[in-house]
Amino acid sequence: MSRIAVIVGHARKDTYCEALGEAYRRGAEAEGHHVSLFVTSRMKFDPILHEGFTQIQPLEPDLQAAYVALKEADHLVLIFPLWLGTLPAIFKGFLERVLQPDLVEPSKEGKYIKFFKGKSARVIMTMGMPGFIYRWYFGAFALRMLKRNILGFIGIAPVRATIHGMMRTASPEKLQSWLADAESLGRKAS
Repeated sequence: MSRIAVIVGHARKDTYCEALGEAYRRGAEAEGHHVSLFVTSRMKFDPILHEGFTQIQPLEPDLQAAYVALKEADHLVLIFPLWLGTLPAIFKGFLERVLQPDLVEPSKEGKYIKFFKGKSARVIMTMGMPGFIYRWYFGAFALRMLKRNILGFIGIAPVRATIHGMMRTASPEKLQSWLADAESLGRKAS
């Protein structure tokens, strides 16, 4: 069975993104996978990396638990809304803080190693615009940045993506079907 870390990168509590994370966890646990769920709006941590990547900023207990879960996970699930064309600030801060211990200390050879090599990821994004417009017109910028510049940089591959667009006008039936899809992805640990 797989070890899975699910991160919901949202500034508010009780959101649809959180419901997607819970649905994914339900499905994964039903198949016997071990799941750790972290919701940034419920965590206590300073999202600002005050010294950049020049020295290690000690991790608060919530971030330390997330760090351990990410290191032990076989598969990561990142769920967030598209805000101003990119990740919410709290989610970007979470990633900067939780990844910084490994990014500050280079390997013995003086190069950064892909310290998450061998892990896979699923990105689930929600947005107000149609998903195809986001991919076609906007070039899926935040998704490409996350896949290449963050996840790819630390060695995570493959990275698969699910995009749910038109959130404000989605019918209750559509929202329920997306939750069922997340639960199904959890069952497959994909």
